[in-house]
Amino acid sequence: MAQYKGKDVKLNKPYPIRKGEDGYGRKQMKVYVMDGNKVRKVMFGDPNSEIKRDNPERRKAFRDRHNCDNAGPKTKARHWSCKAW
Repeated sequence: MAQYKGKDVKLNKPYPIRKGEDGYGRKQMKVYVMDGNKVRKVMFGDPNSEIKRDNPERRKAFRDRHNCDNAGPKTKARHWSCKAW
């Protein structure tokens, strides 16, 4: 557990953004990560699109397009989008 703006949060566990929360309508998911000695909130995903990772062709196209073999650090949205796919 860690503290983010005064509340306890779990690190490295993606959550859906619910109605009334900061970022609702702009992004689909959020995750809290450590960046050095600070906790950061990373938001990712298009709220208006459905994840269709069950289709192998779509999955391959997404992973190729986003270079998921080299997804980058946990503090970037691309890392978490690739992990979801």
